[in-house]
Amino acid sequence: MSNPSLHELEHHGEFIERHIGVSEVHQKQMLAELGCDSLEDLIADTVPAGIRRQQSMDLPEAVSERDTLAYLKDIAQRNQIFQSFIGMGYHDTLTPNVILRNVLENPGWYTAYTPYQPEIAQGRLEGLLNFQQMVTDLTGMELANASMLDEATAAAEAMSMSKRVARKNKSNVYFVDADVHPQTIAVIQTRAEHFGFEVIVASAATELANTDCFGALVQYPTSTGNIEDIKQIIDVAHSKDVLVTVAADILSLVLLKAPGDLGADIVIGSAQRFGVPMGFGGPHAAFFAFRDAYKRASAGRIIGVSVDTRGKKAFRMAMQTREQHIRREKANSNICTSQVLLALMAGFYAVYHGPKGLKRIAQRVNRITDLFALALESQGFELRHKNWFDTLTVETKEKTTDVIQRALEAEMNVRVLDGAVGLSFHEKTTLADLDVLISAFTGEDTDIDWTELDAQLMAQGSLGIQSSMLRDDEILSHDVFNLYHSETEMLRYLARLEKRDIALNHSMIALGSCTMKLNATVEMIPVTWPEFGALHPFAPIEQAEGYLKLFEELEKMLCEATGYDNVSLQPNAGSQGEYAGLIAIKKYHESRGDHHRDVCLIPASAHGTNPASAQMVSMRVVVVACDEKGNVDMADLQAKVEQHSENLAAIMVTYPSTHGVFEESITELCDLIHEHGGQVYVDGANMNALVGVAAPGHFGGDVSHLNLHKTFCIPHGGGGPGMGPIGVKSHLAPFLAAHPVQQVEGTAMENGVISAAPWGSASILPISWAYIKLMGAEGLKAATETAILSANYLAKHLAPHFPVLYTGTSGRVAHECLIDIRPLKEATGVSEEDIAKRLMDFGFHSPTMSFPVAGTLMIEPTESESKSELDNFITAMATIRAEADAVGRGEYPADNNPLCNAPHTQADILGDWDRPYSREKATYPADFVKAGKAWPTANRIDNVFGDRNLICSCPPLEHYLED
Repeated sequence: MSNPSLHELEHHGEFIERHIGVSEVHQKQMLAELGCDSLEDLIADTVPAGIRRQQSMDLPEAVSERDTLAYLKDIAQRNQIFQSFIGMGYHDTLTPNVILRNVLENPGWYTAYTPYQPEIAQGRLEGLLNFQQMVTDLTGMELANASMLDEATAAAEAMSMSKRVARKNKSNVYFVDADVHPQTIAVIQTRAEHFGFEVIVASAATELANTDCFGALVQYPTSTGNIEDIKQIIDVAHSKDVLVTVAADILSLVLLKAPGDLGADIVIGSAQRFGVPMGFGGPHAAFFAFRDAYKRASAGRIIGVSVDTRGKKAFRMAMQTREQHIRREKANSNICTSQVLLALMAGFYAVYHGPKGLKRIAQRVNRITDLFALALESQGFELRHKNWFDTLTVETKEKTTDVIQRALEAEMNVRVLDGAVGLSFHEKTTLADLDVLISAFTGEDTDIDWTELDAQLMAQGSLGIQSSMLRDDEILSHDVFNLYHSETEMLRYLARLEKRDIALNHSMIALGSCTMKLNATVEMIPVTWPEFGALHPFAPIEQAEGYLKLFEELEKMLCEATGYDNVSLQPNAGSQGEYAGLIAIKKYHESRGDHHRDVCLIPASAHGTNPASAQMVSMRVVVVACDEKGNVDMADLQAKVEQHSENLAAIMVTYPSTHGVFEESITELCDLIHEHGGQVYVDGANMNALVGVAAPGHFGGDVSHLNLHKTFCIPHGGGGPGMGPIGVKSHLAPFLAAHPVQQVEGTAMENGVISAAPWGSASILPISWAYIKLMGAEGLKAATETAILSANYLAKHLAPHFPVLYTGTSGRVAHECLIDIRPLKEATGVSEEDIAKRLMDFGFHSPTMSFPVAGTLMIEPTESESKSELDNFITAMATIRAEADAVGRGEYPADNNPLCNAPHTQADILGDWDRPYSREKATYPADFVKAGKAWPTANRIDNVFGDRNLICSCPPLEHYLED
């Protein structure tokens, strides 16, 4: 019997065994079936020798869960959580505990994938429809999408949408009111620079009438708190064929006239203050509403209502095809995701409070603001504006520094303006806070009788909102906002919705290119710590020492994992990372006088966001062919490089390739681009096949974005949040994104601004930090190796049933594989969609359909799944193949078989049965399913009907009563 050391007994690497689903015994069995003696042999057989790392990553040894949380708690406590009255689009809020526990902290919600398979995503889709209904109600618009990344990027999308739909207007100028949030102005200016637009920032009330422009943006209320008569501004704009976007505060819209009723064409904003913590900048769901006439030009996703094969109403993503893959560089936007989890929280906040509850919250916030305005005026202070909702700008002149200092001493943050102080109140503000704040302004203990002032306001109504600006229509009259106001009812509603979805807490989601791996509980716990959640992104930076420490450590670890020299954490989605990386390349070329370099080479197999991102920085996309093995055609690349050598800016290449192969020619490709003066952008979507094994910064990459919601364990959240930081080599580091409000060290404003917050969705970065700490260099490498093992194991066992389309020179796949359904469809009529829907009956989410090759399924098992789960998936696919062959032999009719009728619901089983197979065959097609059936709640949904009959609002009460 061995006698281990204390260090061995501490077992600091225990988390590695918990994250990696394949046990040591099963690993040996799987390797033996692949003809390998060890993981090292498999990697040597799979990954080209020329790119493999020769030394381990310089990362600390793996740390236990307990020690990781203890160390992170110490870091978190270095953040100073002052009360925030800064505003600027970020407000403290109360997350209802029933939503906190049952949504934000619930893997049934946060581990789900984007609802491309709607039959097993009905709960999420209903929640998103609630969000859309809430937004259209409050904004007064006809349609809304299912959320955007943040308010500033939503405003930038509105600008580009305005240009697309204002076809008669030939101007190239976009007008932005001077009292829009500064971070929004900066993001718009960056976007406009690369589109070739001119931005004019001035007073819309006085200057818009004299400006030739195609679109305009106004804030409602303004950044400094004023409630302007935006109808006059909009009327002036429309008289000049100018489209107007209104950036609105969502809580103010409970009381103020809806922008849509005042003539707005597009309305955007943030839903953060509906129950989502500030989190030092995110993640937060932006809303994006627009007129029905513009729906085909809208960015993002729209949830609609359709019917299933039983005629029952069902939800789906309307117009849901990823347009980036169809229109590529002509796409409306490069955004292919949203902020689903946060949009759900905001929508549920409205459901829980209902119209009466929201009105009470809004009225209380406005009353608090009125009270403080009266108190300030009684002390001789002058207010900049006569109208307000929740924000006051106080003219403090020579007293400004003293007021700010006294507020800081009382642990309160206010907005610092030139000769003035801004205050934004929120639902957590108390009268005790007002006592402290008034003393900060006066410099003495000022005794205000708030009860007396309140009585005065009760008699006269709102001091800050003119009666002409108060909305007089009903809001949120739909049933869903009026049924669930007790916690009992809300809890049950959330539980019902959760049961209609499949997430990682049910089964493997083997989506190629999406890396649905374990989002460990220990990684998720810090997300809801107030030390991370309650910090305003523009708080004095010395109050964010904990965050800065976290950023420093995470950036260093990501550099080590990727081989890059610097990291920018600002991009808050993979699409934004691509955009940021291409801007860095463009700025680099311009710094060298190479303004003419504007050609971006993109392989035909690339993610659709690649060409869409390239067009956003005005690069010309030139497509490079792929050979019959799925690799970049090096001869075609050579020809294209030589043809465009003078103007070559970059190549965007995914590695391992989108076809799931480690291409042997990657270093040759990088060298060729560099020889002709270009830069190499390595798309980081497939980093889960590289960490610890190879590094793009070592084999020739100049920049990569990193999908932290893939490789580094941030959950997909049903379609968002995500994070897409970029790693760069040192020569590109001077061109990383800056920020106009909160300085990011080592950056310059001429680089531009990518996202609303300086470090993107900062509050979810502890997840990736914890993952790397828990795994260490050894664990991260083992994760990559196991992901490759699992993919090859699946490919070997699926190959007898479905051809594996592409493999490397040794016959291996990378971390994912493409199986070809086209021969099966030709022989039997069974399609990849039939297989996807039938997998639901086995309790599995479908792999990625028809990307990157039509008629295929792309499968990625990840390292987190056990051998038994892989074997269950193999059993399911083998059973499906047998059923398809039975259709081909005529044993089942082509229009009445287990595949074309899938998925099967409880309604099918309980209803009349006239099918040539049994109910058990339909619903329990394999023995393993009986252990815990996950029932689809909708039959196959009619996508064509949904697009032809576009309904993007909540269904009537009967739908809920039926449920």
